[in-house]
Amino acid sequence: MNTYGSKHLAASFRTVRNNTIQVAEDIPETQYSYIPVDGTRSVAQTLAHVATTPMIWLELHGDKAVTNLDEFDFFGILGRLETLEKQPRTKAEILDLLRTEGEKFASFLEGVSEEKLAQETYGPAGQPAKSRFESLLSAKEHEMHHRAQLMLVQRLLGIVPHLTRQREQFRRDYEEKMKAQTVS
Repeated sequence: MNTYGSKHLAASFRTVRNNTIQVAEDIPETQYSYIPVDGTRSVAQTLAHVATTPMIWLELHGDKAVTNLDEFDFFGILGRLETLEKQPRTKAEILDLLRTEGEKFASFLEGVSEEKLAQETYGPAGQPAKSRFESLLSAKEHEMHHRAQLMLVQRLLGIVPHLTRQREQFRRDYEEKMKAQTVS
């Protein structure tokens, strides 16, 4: 019995995507063209990348259910995704893309059977095999990697990330509660 299955994958991906959407909402549209360092993506391109990259996992593990990654055209899909990333979009369009593509991927995750999650896939050029579960989990890890970059960009722009604001509020509330208990 697998204690962490497709429903858990979908729920955790939705949590990650909702946090990414909050970061995207907190950054002003006037800063979407900001590039922190030459050779990196702009805020808008990073958000579009995050929004569209789950298409790779959908293609790998959806109807085709690729088992040998030597047979998968990574460079072809990466080229298509790069084209999508570079399309000019408004903040509203990027937020819509994050929401729709995120829900599309989360809905897909919910429907993956335990048997399919357990199937082994073989990496390119003799890399070790891993389960579809592990591969699908890496979609969330990929997004968290880029969200961390965006949270650093927020700091560079003078914005306190929402997770930090929430933690600071929790600390203030906790300290007030402790003070009230020692007074009474």
